[in-house]
Amino acid sequence: MFTTEFLDLPHLARAGGSVQLPGSKSISNRVLLLAALSAGTTTIHDLLDSDDTRVMLDALHALGCTVTPRQVTPGQPVQITGIDGALPNNARAQLFLGNAGTAMRPLTAALAILGGSFEMTGVPRMYERPIGDLVDALRQLGCQIDYLRDEGFPPLRIGQPDFRQLGSTGAAPIQVRGDVSSQFLTSLLMALPLLASTSPQAIAIDVVGELISKPYIHITLELLARFGIRVENHGWQRFVIPAGSRYQSPGSIHVEADASSASYFIALGAIAASAEGQNGIKIEGVGLDSIQGDIRFVEAARAMGAEITGGPNWLHVARGRWPLRAIDLDCNHIPDAAMTLAAMALYADGTTTLRNIASWRVKETDRIAAMAAEARKLGALVEEGAGFIRITPPAAPEDWRAASIHTYDDHRIAMCFSLAAFNPAGLPVRIQDPKCVAKTFPDYFEALFALVQPGAPAPVICIDGPTASGKGTVATLVAQRLGFALLDSGALYRIAGLAASRAGIALQADQADRIAALIATLHIVFAPDQRVLLNGEDISLAIRTEEAGMNASRVSAFPAVRQALLQWQRDFRRLPGLVADGRDMGTVIFPDAPLKVFLSASAECRAQRRFKQLIDKGLSANMHDLLADLQARDARDTQRSASPLQPAEDALHWDNNAERTVEQAVQQVLSWWQQRQPFAAEESAV
Repeated sequence: MFTTEFLDLPHLARAGGSVQLPGSKSISNRVLLLAALSAGTTTIHDLLDSDDTRVMLDALHALGCTVTPRQVTPGQPVQITGIDGALPNNARAQLFLGNAGTAMRPLTAALAILGGSFEMTGVPRMYERPIGDLVDALRQLGCQIDYLRDEGFPPLRIGQPDFRQLGSTGAAPIQVRGDVSSQFLTSLLMALPLLASTSPQAIAIDVVGELISKPYIHITLELLARFGIRVENHGWQRFVIPAGSRYQSPGSIHVEADASSASYFIALGAIAASAEGQNGIKIEGVGLDSIQGDIRFVEAARAMGAEITGGPNWLHVARGRWPLRAIDLDCNHIPDAAMTLAAMALYADGTTTLRNIASWRVKETDRIAAMAAEARKLGALVEEGAGFIRITPPAAPEDWRAASIHTYDDHRIAMCFSLAAFNPAGLPVRIQDPKCVAKTFPDYFEALFALVQPGAPAPVICIDGPTASGKGTVATLVAQRLGFALLDSGALYRIAGLAASRAGIALQADQADRIAALIATLHIVFAPDQRVLLNGEDISLAIRTEEAGMNASRVSAFPAVRQALLQWQRDFRRLPGLVADGRDMGTVIFPDAPLKVFLSASAECRAQRRFKQLIDKGLSANMHDLLADLQARDARDTQRSASPLQPAEDALHWDNNAERTVEQAVQQVLSWWQQRQPFAAEESAV
């Protein structure tokens, strides 16, 4: 997952391949709560691992449920042993629920009926998301709920209910508004079976006004049935829970992949030309028979021109009509996925109007306002109203603008506008706070990058310099700040020297061809946890000795070895970009890199740094020997015939002397990078 301040997406041109989607957030959190309320143990397969499910799991654990394991692990099921509809006496807890509406609202309803003493808290945006209509409905039952700040909004305090005012439980239907959020009705549908289990009469819920987002209520009803609760649906206006209803674990349940997340890849297939050797995008984990209402996004995408086929657990999407066809659509049936239509509208042949989307206003952010503001940055003409948005794309490629997209801590804003990188003007797009996608799809950008091809080679920042100039440390930190891949070219030469020594090959010029042939047989892995594996062995420490450094300097002087490692190094170039450190990154390996930096420092300064590093590691060191070794390496590196150490003609120089800190060097490189981006002027004006 990208945790950087921003993520720069270069212009993207083509896409192809297959993607396995994460589990549905809507289904995951419903299943977790239903399992918690049931009798028995429920084994949940393919549970989504996201911010929203983590806060739900933490809350269930705090309420006394047995959760095994406590954290979601890919491929491993989660087991929930439920409370069988009753909390321990004097149950109390403060529950932090982040910005998860699918946790805050259903838990509020369930705990208000179960009783106890609870505080329901979250992030500041949660305190702007209305909950008053749900609280009003629960108070009709005798539930005790107090607002801790603003009337009608979290945070909340929940106390012991007093059901005496209700009289006979089923005497009168409970009323709830249906035109603000379907989560209010879902919360009641999931909580009221706790009352129905001891009620002599059925419990009815009447929806006041139009019920929005009916597909999400359909998901709720389907899952309730899986847990033993058969709710009568009377025209989406009245719902009846039979007397004596009681939650019972189904034993095992699988979570469908998220149909809302599928919308981004459906849109990707509709927008992007197919990559060479590919025929569109295959989406695995959700199919045409999904219980999720957002699967009807397929109909809207087809209406815009996408070619889509599918089966029970897969979809295939390819670009059909181009440009896409503008549409005018009532989106009540796909409220979340409809946001992706707004992104597709940027590639349509006219004005697209999305109607009946008032619920966008009370989501993670005011999504109508947010989508309008960010689409305008790209050059689109946008009109917005209380419950609609109308988008006209830029008239011509030259009317598009490079934009830094503010994401409002909203996962769907980030994912929608990542698709703007396919713009016909060939412009990059900056996504601010990319980690917000963790709410539903933590690995979204990794999944996207695995499918797409850039319009030009991925950008590279080259950081060259002599031994111990600090280039490796600076390069590592710059890569972390930008979310770029990292190439430590010195490590490759250290590996080559180590492997040759272990194979009994002398590190001499007449053995260069043998060393080059050996390199072709090596299996080298740079693991995400910074380990370096050679043929499965962890050699991270072995290649960081002084001897390994000297051997690297020797083998790097051999043209055959440098040629053998050339493609290895160039293959590190990947989306969203690469930071490469070495001695010839800017001159030989990536001569087209948009930013080349050359770090320098005196031999004495570098020897002092190396001395300190070794002492800090508990290793013995001699300053005189270190200085002599560095001077010998400098001589070899600058005098070798193959790619001698020298700055690229267009490199920017930074004297990394003893008075300058690592952070100063990192900030300078980042500043130079920012100056080369089309977003700099826009962001400096904010």
